[in-house]
Amino acid sequence: MVDVVMANKPNSPLVPVLGLSFYAVASGFLMSLVPLSLVANQLTPALAPWLASVFYLGLLFGAFFIQRVVAVTGHRLAFIGFLLLLLATVVSQILLPYAWLWLIDRFIAGIAVAGVFVVVESWLLMADTAKQRAKRLGLYMTSLYGGSAVGQLMIKPLGVEGAMPYLFVIALLSMAVLVPLLIKRGQPEQQQSHKLRWQQLKNLSRPALVGCLVSGLLLGPIYGLLPVYIMQSEYAPKTGLLMAAVILGGMVVQPLVSYLSPRLNKCLLMALFSLAGVFSLVGVIYAAKVELLVASYLLLGAASFALYPIAITLVCEKLALNKIVSATELMLLAYSVGSVVGPLLAAYITTSNNGIPWYLTACLATTCVYMLLTAKRRVPDQDSPVAEL
Repeated sequence: MVDVVMANKPNSPLVPVLGLSFYAVASGFLMSLVPLSLVANQLTPALAPWLASVFYLGLLFGAFFIQRVVAVTGHRLAFIGFLLLLLATVVSQILLPYAWLWLIDRFIAGIAVAGVFVVVESWLLMADTAKQRAKRLGLYMTSLYGGSAVGQLMIKPLGVEGAMPYLFVIALLSMAVLVPLLIKRGQPEQQQSHKLRWQQLKNLSRPALVGCLVSGLLLGPIYGLLPVYIMQSEYAPKTGLLMAAVILGGMVVQPLVSYLSPRLNKCLLMALFSLAGVFSLVGVIYAAKVELLVASYLLLGAASFALYPIAITLVCEKLALNKIVSATELMLLAYSVGSVVGPLLAAYITTSNNGIPWYLTACLATTCVYMLLTAKRRVPDQDSPVAEL
């Protein structure tokens, strides 16, 4: 793995945020469209967890070499390249709806999405001050989750059958490509690079690594299996609305995360959000009214999407600028491992009608206990070995 270091010349967040916004709408819609369109494409619904896991396997695989690509091409060209690669997989899914090819497409899509994440995160986090990095991270998360929520709302008007939904995704990805293609200024400059070793994983904050791992264990099934769970329930016509509520919850909680993160022990903060997630799932399982169900999914999204930014902040605080991309890359690996295992684990251990909610409850409850025990031991928010990266 390679770490790209920014020169003193400042970079602008315009291109990554604007391009990410178009990408997020497309991606939010696509993540639900893929499992929901299986039957319409004469594919078995049993393929859904495998498509989700192979996507995150691609995300994991891509994290090993993306920084090398960025080091050679620069952020702008890498951004364009990864978006085009993702677009090509969507075209392939439309033209050739075969199970084996969709698995390959989703694996390649995972690599492309890993590229988008690393390019955008490093572009935004390579700022001069910690305050700027925190502000840009909040902007990044808001754009990502806000766009994803809008994408979920497209399920009802566009449907999940035929080519039209996929053509909508292609159009949005094309617009995302145009942003860095037309705006050529504002990217960080590469100055030097160095390799990282696997042994350096042990030097990162363990609670931060657990937070990213659990985030993957939660979000993998939420994106890949939760739409199918809702579609098979009595609330099937409201699948898009409920999925949008999940992601909207992830968006609206970001300012709260940014406010509380420097004021509370981050392990305690992750424990509190995990506990909130447990309560939300009680509502998901037992809610008798649609309004309460929407509120429960909103809270579920807030709890699930809060863990990753808190963990990233935990590992990056007081970290030298030229160490940030290395740390975030390793955290992406932890998140990817959880995302690969999560959908398969959820599909394997959940056989009841409310299997997915009970799986998510188990993950959040276990995380809550772990983080409370860690906070009780007063583990510092910044582990000193991180500086050795």
